[in-house]
Amino acid sequence: MTQAEAGAATAPQGEFRRSLGLLDATMIVAGSMIGSGIFIVSADVVRTVGSSGWLIATWLIAGVMTVIGALAYGELSGMYPRAGGQYVYLREAYNRLIAFLYGWAFFAVIQTGTIAAVGVAFAKFAAYLFPALSDQNVLWETSLGAERTFRLNAAQLVSIAVIVLLTAINARGVNHGKIIQTTFTLAKIGALAALVVFGFLLASDGDVWRANWTDAWHGPTVEGVAITGAAILPLVAIAMVGPLFSSDAWNNVTFIAGEVKNPKRNIGLALFLGTAMVCGLYVLTNIMYTASLPLDAIANAEADRVGVVAAQAIFGDTGTLIIAILIMISTFGCANGLILAGARVYYTMAQDGLFFRRVGSLNGAGVPAWGLWTQAVWASILCLSGRYGDLLDYVVFAVLIFYILTIAGIFVLRRRLPDAERPYRAFGYPLLPALYVVLALAICVALLVYKPTYSWPGLIIVLLGIPLFYWLERSARAAPAPG
Repeated sequence: MTQAEAGAATAPQGEFRRSLGLLDATMIVAGSMIGSGIFIVSADVVRTVGSSGWLIATWLIAGVMTVIGALAYGELSGMYPRAGGQYVYLREAYNRLIAFLYGWAFFAVIQTGTIAAVGVAFAKFAAYLFPALSDQNVLWETSLGAERTFRLNAAQLVSIAVIVLLTAINARGVNHGKIIQTTFTLAKIGALAALVVFGFLLASDGDVWRANWTDAWHGPTVEGVAITGAAILPLVAIAMVGPLFSSDAWNNVTFIAGEVKNPKRNIGLALFLGTAMVCGLYVLTNIMYTASLPLDAIANAEADRVGVVAAQAIFGDTGTLIIAILIMISTFGCANGLILAGARVYYTMAQDGLFFRRVGSLNGAGVPAWGLWTQAVWASILCLSGRYGDLLDYVVFAVLIFYILTIAGIFVLRRRLPDAERPYRAFGYPLLPALYVVLALAICVALLVYKPTYSWPGLIIVLLGIPLFYWLERSARAAPAPG
């Protein structure tokens, strides 16, 4: 450790402390990515694309896009190795408004909605072990008028308890959060890898494999007509939303750059190692599904829980309990990574005068406790509302737009700041970053055309931030100068 790094790791109170090494940063990338999606999403993908070949192709394309995006972010993280990550990149490449719109959507839905969804997923699978924790166990019910009813169920309380517990742990310091993150991420990577290995060894069926792969590239049949050739590409674009969202949150490590040792090197490397490892594991998991389950069983899994069906095929009656424990470990670690990283964005926004002022301060442990608890409160409200799932569906489109803008920002900054220090340059520039932008734009166009109900609401949520931005700017100008 250099003298500068040693000083940063023992920074005084009120300052970020560089306590996270390469392993910790990589575990934040991987742990934030792996939630419950890999055990669920493939059912909808098969229903959409209709075949094993396109199922694997969809996950492969999503994986390639994720790794390309991560490699591109490596350049930006080297240029701006400080708290806030993507918010900072957008601000430096464009302006405060674009950055705020990202931060607004991030707080309103993207990060908090994902935390809520992951917390509820933890509770739902905990109910396999403890049925009283099920979302079917309604604890309180009241009428809201106009035939609307509010129901409080056990799963909501469990999800809120998980959010509060992890927030309290992370408020004590980044070292506490990183222990949970590294431990649970290593555990779930090992468990998911073991599921894949045992799937191939114990449940692989030659007849099932041949049936699934004999006509691997046919499309679905719609109204008696099989979709083939180029006509299937829009369906592939739509189907990729699930795999992309299951692979999302890899950018969370950029938010905590202020606490990573040697961030100019370690963040870019962690982004590559984490995304490559997880995306490779996702593809292998789906190949295992096609080796052990008929395609109809994947497409029609109860509640889309393909992982449960696969575990039952591998381990018999105990498979349900095994997969429930695996998903509990996975979602608990995922929630921790999201909670740990998200508050750093609000901290940086508050430093810019674009969020509650108190959120822009650090506690004695060197973490943004106000940001952590503000995030926890809103995520808990989303848990109670039950609307987080709809909101996340709506903002997938907006998330892609912000990824496109951020990666396009590399081209902007290369032109505007050609001589700026770039410890790491985006791999394959300009071809690979341009490829990501083209592919992501194609997916956005497909969503606009074929699923407008999921795209326009997301844009509206983002655009609602415009009047809020100008109100905050005006309020900041009107505020008396400190001192």
